[in-house]
Amino acid sequence: MPAPLKTEAIVLRSIRYGEADRILHLYTPRLGRIGAIAKGARRSRSRFGARLEPFFHIRAVLHEGRGDLLTVSGVDTVAAHGALREHAATLDAAARACDAVARMFETPDPHPEVFVLLANQLALLNADVANAQPASGLAFRLKLLLAAGILPQLAACVSCGEDQHLHGFSAAAGGVVCSSCEASAFPLDEAAYRFLVDALGQPLAQAPDASERALRQAERAITETAAHHAHVRLRPLLRAA
Repeated sequence: MPAPLKTEAIVLRSIRYGEADRILHLYTPRLGRIGAIAKGARRSRSRFGARLEPFFHIRAVLHEGRGDLLTVSGVDTVAAHGALREHAATLDAAARACDAVARMFETPDPHPEVFVLLANQLALLNADVANAQPASGLAFRLKLLLAAGILPQLAACVSCGEDQHLHGFSAAAGGVVCSSCEASAFPLDEAAYRFLVDALGQPLAQAPDASERALRQAERAITETAAHHAHVRLRPLLRAA
């Protein structure tokens, strides 16, 4: 019988299954995204309690079964993130963060930096409702692009190498473009460009703020990059104007 797998994990999604079970989507440091079943998890006297709800950071003991799903045999709580469940804004931001990870990193390939990034984002949302602002969510997504290896070029025009007058963005071309090369790009204001650069270079806890116009342009750059290079559609963070 194979030895049990012991790993930290963040519960991305928890789905009712059958009369008393739960199907879990978990993100782990060494196993990437995995699926698991927790048998009897919904029974009133289940040993799992509420530890398999979304956004829980756990230590899990898993066993390989006959199918694709691992079986959960033990769970300890690392962080419950109970405070983020008290506000609609933080609950929504946490759901969108987990959804972005699930969409962009859907395989068992290990990305420990993504696990740490998601754990940090959930901890920030749990600590302060102010961290549910769209700027923080965009900074998180920009760092996901970096981890996925599809970060757009921001230092110079992707077409000619010019490092001044970077007034446009083209996901197809791979990043920012200068005034002379922006025919197939959308406009990128200086404030939006500065937000992208600063958000990439600063920790999540210090995510910069910007005007709504700048944030909308930054979100478009991030969303179109994910769609073009990873074939992933990210849920919008900013409401339609």
